[in-house]
Amino acid sequence: MMRSPTSVAIVCRRRSGELVVREQPMSAVTKGPRTWPFVRGVATLVESLRLGSQALRWSADLYEQDLAAEEAASAKGPASKRPGSATSGGASLSSLALSMAAIAAQDVEPAALRAGGPAPGPDGADAKKKGGGMGLLPIAFAILLFVAAPQAGAELINKVFGLGLEVTSPAYQAITGAAKLAIVVAYLFLIRQIPEVRRVFQYHGAEHKAISTYEAREELEVANARRKTAMHPRCGTTFLVMVALVSIVVFSMAGASLGALLPELPGGRVVESIGFFLMKLPFLPLIAAVTFEIQRLFARYCTTGPLRVLLWPGFLVQKITTAEPEDAQLEIALASLRATLWREEAVAAPAQPDRVFPDYAKLLADPGYAGAHS
Repeated sequence: MMRSPTSVAIVCRRRSGELVVREQPMSAVTKGPRTWPFVRGVATLVESLRLGSQALRWSADLYEQDLAAEEAASAKGPASKRPGSATSGGASLSSLALSMAAIAAQDVEPAALRAGGPAPGPDGADAKKKGGGMGLLPIAFAILLFVAAPQAGAELINKVFGLGLEVTSPAYQAITGAAKLAIVVAYLFLIRQIPEVRRVFQYHGAEHKAISTYEAREELEVANARRKTAMHPRCGTTFLVMVALVSIVVFSMAGASLGALLPELPGGRVVESIGFFLMKLPFLPLIAAVTFEIQRLFARYCTTGPLRVLLWPGFLVQKITTAEPEDAQLEIALASLRATLWREEAVAAPAQPDRVFPDYAKLLADPGYAGAHS
């Protein structure tokens, strides 16, 4: 999946080897509230989640079509018994993990090119409806995993070690932030063991390599992309790590400012913890906005020299959410990048229906995509 300021594209390889390209122009936002500092971060994050959900739904639909076609054409038994296929139960169990993996694999800072998702295309209304519904579940799960669970972990540590910390104290929030980082890393490591998620992480690495090839102004070829690193400063994984760190500061300030305003509630510590959890929720957009601006500065000024050390925490966790891609996966990333660049140059061209190419070589032979390069 690739997105630029005025275009969005996704390329999917079907089980037959065919490449399906879905792309269309997007309206570039150059003024208004969505371009304001802090506002733009929340708007970009919400948009990325929506587009990413649409991308997953579309690719899953193609996968299901391929499996149904194979089952209809084969007398060897159900697809679940053949190598390389997945059972419907396995797909259901991994669907939420895939959604969360998509968050970690999204680039959150608009640049010349950044990770995004598919345009709605000819069936846009239906895709938008499905994408919006899919987007709610990972958001709710993220709140549970990255807000409720860390606070519960901090409460457990506070109780086990007899620290006697107030829920609103800075020390308690520091423990909560450490628990959040531990939970994020552990969760990403666990879902990496799911084959479907590992493939998403391979494509994540391919995406980074393709973008790095473009940024290095080299020809968009597999050989050039293969040599590039799978780490990138604008990665959504780095964003998640920075959210954990920023939340310590924000919630410490919130606890100091608003903790005294909380009325004495019956029910003791449990009710107090629930009350502070609910108080945190309105601050989540603020944390996302602040983190977005910090990551934007880091990606611009800390990629070289001694300040690069500030990117290392994110890079370390990216080693979990990226995997070394196969050449076939690099082809898909480069094809999506070429489609996006073509649309950037032909922004006035009308949106096209999905295009199908027999293989990557045929896509490269297309006059428009062949001309798209660094």
